[in-house]
Amino acid sequence: MKAHLKNVRISPKKVNLVADLVRKMQVNQAISLLDYTPKKAARILRKLIASAAANAKNNNSKNVDTLSIAEIKVSKGLTIKRFNPISRGRAHPINKFCSHIHVILKEDVAEPTNTAKKAEVKEEKITKKVEAKKPAAKKATTAKKTATKKAPTKKAATTKKAVK
Repeated sequence: MKAHLKNVRISPKKVNLVADLVRKMQVNQAISLLDYTPKKAARILRKLIASAAANAKNNNSKNVDTLSIAEIKVSKGLTIKRFNPISRGRAHPINKFCSHIHVILKEDVAEPTNTAKKAEVKEEKITKKVEAKKPAAKKATTAKKTATKKAPTKKAATTKKAVK
């Protein structure tokens, strides 16, 4: 349930941008998302994920609908070095980066229903505690607001008369 692609002539930064979109997704969702992503890395990743799914189906007899992406690693590959000639016989270097891409798929297993029931019971207990605390907090804030009001000062009125 693995697929590797080595020394792809595209920068690892550019591949990682697209790989971040499909990490931890279902295989079918990832492929349909990559079909409409307008990047070169999207085409490459789509083929690689489809290859990993085909490996899982043919070699391990897995159902493609239950597969999800466990891991996508993009690492640095070879660096192709070129140069750009400039004036006075000098040259500026050009580095063309390649990348290695590794895709690992896993089969999703349905979670048992007992854990879902336990989570619901915990949520109910938490909401009951929060509801009990909220009314007490509101009463305290209203008492503080009434105590903080002050009468306007007379200095402002006297300064206006002096200006006229």
